[in-house]
Amino acid sequence: MATDYDELRSDVAESQSTSLQALQSANAPDARSVVRELDEADAFEGNEVPGGEFVAEELVIAVIPQKEDEFTCYSCFLVRHRSQIALEKNGHSYCVECEG
Repeated sequence: MATDYDELRSDVAESQSTSLQALQSANAPDARSVVRELDEADAFEGNEVPGGEFVAEELVIAVIPQKEDEFTCYSCFLVRHRSQIALEKNGHSYCVECEG
């Protein structure tokens, strides 16, 4: 008697059908309810964060201008020392890491 090795074993087929039935009977949210929940989550007012705390601090950052011996890589936009220029093309400089 020939054996069909491509046919699913009976125990595997049974477990697949029971898991499919379990997924179909699960209470999965529909797309509209998910969008509604996301919209409600985005409706936080002003400085309120999800923990319910109010953030009343300002972020203060000292901006240091680019020096004459530095350049901004046109690929990764990081400020690097001129010694790391690997390529200058069309007036744009590229660093060693981006061109390497």
